[in-house]
Amino acid sequence: MHVITESDELARYAGCAFVPTMGALHEGHLSLIRRAAELAGDGANRASVLVSIFVNPTQFAPGEDFERYPRQLERDIELAGEAGADVVFAPEEATVYPPDTPVDAPPLPPVATEPGLEDAQRPGHFEGVCQVVARLFDLVQPRWAVFGEKDYQQLLVIRAMVEQNPSRWGELEIVGERTIREPDGLAMSSRNAYLTAEQRQRALGLSKALQTAHAAQHPETAEEMMAGTLEAHELNVEYAVVRHAETLRPVSSLSLPSRALIAARVDDVRLVDNARMVRWT
Repeated sequence: MHVITESDELARYAGCAFVPTMGALHEGHLSLIRRAAELAGDGANRASVLVSIFVNPTQFAPGEDFERYPRQLERDIELAGEAGADVVFAPEEATVYPPDTPVDAPPLPPVATEPGLEDAQRPGHFEGVCQVVARLFDLVQPRWAVFGEKDYQQLLVIRAMVEQNPSRWGELEIVGERTIREPDGLAMSSRNAYLTAEQRQRALGLSKALQTAHAAQHPETAEEMMAGTLEAHELNVEYAVVRHAETLRPVSSLSLPSRALIAARVDDVRLVDNARMVRWT
């Protein structure tokens, strides 16, 4: 395991399988690293597996949890290595955002501005995400980058950003990996560490709402069923919707590829979850 903090050491890893994270690694992150190791291949032509750990300040709105976001670098480095990483890039903020060099955010694709989901609830969030991810792609120059489906809109935004800039990152492929869940169904998240035992039981309302929605044969019915389950768990719901799986625009029928998406708060802890909807014909 090699740990680097400066960008001038990255050139040797160009063409790697890349997993960008904000640290506080859990089994969800480790599944992304293992997937990256599969993509990297084996033998003499094996690519490197590179994991970045950087808590990005530009994607946190004022009043969000940037200061208390879990930071455990030594443990994260150990876990990343065990999962198959060859190198961890753990830069200081000045490396990612040089004080004398502006780091612009790429133009946002429609999926980052039109759905009225994370874009509406967290103004400026996707500008920050695209800014840091584009910057990391520029520095690392990966062949593959692996992201989890738990932050589903983010995955689509990053994929669209890369598609909008075909000459900037060459043959870079954005790979989505399924959401990893706790045995009780709760989607793994670094923010789960904030939950008390009582809050965790209420948080199970997100996964239970998604399970309930699978019985519906119409998007509107699915949304009503999710809302009822979330209300029963005393959650503050920001959205609970069924959308087209690629555009995140509303759908009138589940014959289209669809995704159920939820954002809700357990007191002051914000959680998101999603699931593919059954396709009815």
